[in-house]
Amino acid sequence: MRSYLDTFAPGIFVLLWSTGFIGSKLGAPYIEPFVFLSVRFLLVLPLLFALILATRASWPKTGTEWLHCLVAGALIHGIYLGGIFYAIDNGMPAGIAALVLGLQPLLTALLAGPLLGEKVAPRHWAGLAVGACGLLLVVAPRIGVDASGLTPVNALVCLLAVAGMAVGTVYQKRFAGGIDLLSGTMIQYAGALVVVLPLAYGESWTIVWSGEMIFAMAWLVLVLSIGAILLLMVLIRRGSAARVASLFYLVPVAAAIESYFLFGETLTLVQIAGSALVVGALLMIRERRIGTRRTPA
Repeated sequence: MRSYLDTFAPGIFVLLWSTGFIGSKLGAPYIEPFVFLSVRFLLVLPLLFALILATRASWPKTGTEWLHCLVAGALIHGIYLGGIFYAIDNGMPAGIAALVLGLQPLLTALLAGPLLGEKVAPRHWAGLAVGACGLLLVVAPRIGVDASGLTPVNALVCLLAVAGMAVGTVYQKRFAGGIDLLSGTMIQYAGALVVVLPLAYGESWTIVWSGEMIFAMAWLVLVLSIGAILLLMVLIRRGSAARVASLFYLVPVAAAIESYFLFGETLTLVQIAGSALVVGALLMIRERRIGTRRTPA
């Protein structure tokens, strides 16, 4: 079972995670971004609580562990998803938002060394560099076409989201890796609400419950906020933060392909070549396991 998990879990995670950009764009016309996230997290909490009761999962034992979960949730779900939803709601194309966020593996690798004691091999750095070049090829042809959504504010918000996920991944690995997945994830969403709910008070809370809106909310709650996030926590627990972060290079590729089929966002030969570079970079990174040295307690 562990072998199957190691083999298939990364691909399943990339596929599920990439649909988050599609779901956010699908629901954006019917609800404001921080209201969207607030409602989403408020729906997730009772579902996770029911799973915790059904499985008799354990709760964190100390106040410090609760605090670590809250901080990780504020970073991974609050800042990261808040940045994505805000940028997309303000015109950032889903594919380009995913591509900007694809910078996360580089930042995570930079943080993982000093904070987690992970030794990032030269081969890994080379793979990250190739992946960055691939992302540049994918995004470059779209800058002129979608320039209206590439505002300085949207760019800064996306970069803040990148930092939130990178720091959150390292923080989760360092401080909350041993906490039960279900209870830890539920507390994380409470931490995310601390970030997004105050921002939602500045919005009108007008929601149009169209078929697309209901589908987007149900998909993001069940598939993303429960399925994909629990899978991400498993991957972070079982692998180095830098290696897990490298999976995010594939997310923009998958999102761009999905946007092509669903929203008519074009894919050029240059973008396809860039996508191939990203896949090759991931293979370079994952071919050899990254060694780690034990961090002093």
